Amino acid sequence: MKLIIVESPTKAKTIAKFLGSDFNVESSFGHVRDLPVSKMGIDIEHDFEPKYVVPVKAKKNLKILQALAKKSDKIVLATDEDREGEAIAWHLAEALKADPKDTDRIVFHEITKSAILEALEHPRKINIKLVNAQQARRILDRLVGYELSPFLWKKVAKGLSAGRVQSVAVRLIVEREREIKKFITEEYWSISAILQNAKKLPFLARLNKINNKTIDKLEIKNEEEATKIITALNGAEYIVADLEKKQTKKQPPKPFTTSSLQQTANRWLGFSAKQTMMIAQQLYEMGFITYMRTDSLNLADKFLSEAAEYLTASLGANYALKTPRRFKTKSKGAQEAHEAIRPAEASRSPESITEDLNPNQNKLYKLIWQRALASQMSEAIVDATVVDIDAISPAAKGSGEIKYQFRANGQILKFDGYLKIYPETSQEIELPELKIKEKLALEKIKKEQHFTKPPARYSDAGLVKELEKYGIGRPSTYAPTIATIIDRNYIQRDEHKRLEPTDIAFVVNDLLVEHFPKIVDYQFTAKLENDLDSVAQGEVEWQPIIKEFYEPFHANLENKYEAINKKDIMPEEKSTEVCDKCGAPMIIKTGRYGKFLACSAFPECKNIKSLPGADKNGNGQADSKEIEELKEKYKAEICEKCGSAMAIKVGKFGPFLACSAYPKCKNL
Repeated sequence: MKLIIVESPTKAKTIAKFLGSDFNVESSFGHVRDLPVSKMGIDIEHDFEPKYVVPVKAKKNLKILQALAKKSDKIVLATDEDREGEAIAWHLAEALKADPKDTDRIVFHEITKSAILEALEHPRKINIKLVNAQQARRILDRLVGYELSPFLWKKVAKGLSAGRVQSVAVRLIVEREREIKKFITEEYWSISAILQNAKKLPFLARLNKINNKTIDKLEIKNEEEATKIITALNGAEYIVADLEKKQTKKQPPKPFTTSSLQQTANRWLGFSAKQTMMIAQQLYEMGFITYMRTDSLNLADKFLSEAAEYLTASLGANYALKTPRRFKTKSKGAQEAHEAIRPAEASRSPESITEDLNPNQNKLYKLIWQRALASQMSEAIVDATVVDIDAISPAAKGSGEIKYQFRANGQILKFDGYLKIYPETSQEIELPELKIKEKLALEKIKKEQHFTKPPARYSDAGLVKELEKYGIGRPSTYAPTIATIIDRNYIQRDEHKRLEPTDIAFVVNDLLVEHFPKIVDYQFTAKLENDLDSVAQGEVEWQPIIKEFYEPFHANLENKYEAINKKDIMPEEKSTEVCDKCGAPMIIKTGRYGKFLACSAFPECKNIKSLPGADKNGNGQADSKEIEELKEKYKAEICEKCGSAMAIKVGKFGPFLACSAYPKCKNL
């Protein structure tokens, strides 16, 4: 009997369907070993040796796996194909005390019968280089978190945390918010004309040039200037000066990587990065899509031939390609052996599996299927038309001088190509038939007021794109990073679901930028990611990388404990409130959950209150909408001490989770 171990029960169930009675497929339920929760767990004096423990929640299942392993002829570790999956396989082997000679490691990009059988025929051993790269990341993050977080507790507020990648993400969001706040709105005006051709067919043209010079967007600064132009055009003749028709081809998009999937699902479906990855994981484990943590654009030859066959049969030969279209990955450190995200079978259309998936799974599968198939389809063909129209005012007729020129743009889709399957938003504007030197009739001329807008707050898609641009994080880290900074109250979602920094985010970010610049430096963080890639490729050892980072970081941290005064970081604001317990003035302080009122007579008087405008109960900085959102978010949370449901409560400093079995269980 062979024992196959994967991470999740769903994955185990899917794989078990493809194998016979000679195989026992079990789940590890994720990691079976990790660094301890209550202490650092890293021996800094001995080359940063990690001290792993079995988490409480993993002990029961690990005992079952150990018993099964003893009865099995062969252990096959079939965890995910990325670094974390390799690390889970290594931890399993260590925890099971598995003999390397009797232990196989298999990887696959999709959970299909052919892929599983192929993997079983070509097993390998655990790749310790990938394991070391993952260990190094975990140790780096633990060193930063466990040493910098207590510093923040002492100098800023209790309960805060810092992280190597999360702090850089917070910096991006804070800096964008400051751009928005300092933005100065400018007024500008535009002028457009509705014109008619000889057949009285109307179309819109916009003022494009004045005295043969293209006007800048902000050129017409106020209504007075706009009115002056319209007055000058009174009685003008509108004549077609130039007309250009050009056929262009629109190239289909590349297949999805993790980053582009998160960005597109956010824009098209409104999914957060975390939600996208959770649903994609489900689709992968159910066998519908290939592995969803990837930065590769490769597509398997098998899929390419299947796609061509499906497109030819269902849409016609003019929609399929004679030769497959292949894409080259530009991102540094991309693993070309991996594949882009695609459906496991090209012929499995979204309509054919509607009943097998829930609505959100259906939406994401459809998006992945459309994108992968579209990447192997013909280009869309568009007729683009540009018309320049001279407006000759009565005053300019004698001199022949042309002062004003309008422009109209049109676009007609001649062949939809890949848009047949992947309907990107595009405006099809058809212009009427026009000829050069044709005289046009003016139906209406109008002026419109506009104002420049500040840059928008980051959406999940925007932040992922920015992190990717700087080379910060990797496919597996984008979604957890965003989820972490929201969970730790550095970031909240505004009414448009965009990422807005909280008060405490500004305080912590400014502290890190000033006193720990490397922690939040974009280039330095990207360099560490590249160093980890080098470890994964076996080019360098991981310990020197940790040492090079840790020693100056730790020395700087020790100095800052002495050099930084909490009052310099957390300045207090005056308020008009008076303490109802002792009569002293109340001051405004900033805590983990925002600003609150505290008695200035502290420590003699420890009275604190929420600011006016807090929730109706006077608790924290949480309104009723936020509480409802938190209740929904944590409705499935279970107390790890007694097994009862956890409930959202609100205290003086904001919302928290508490065991519903209180007072029997006081876990919170």
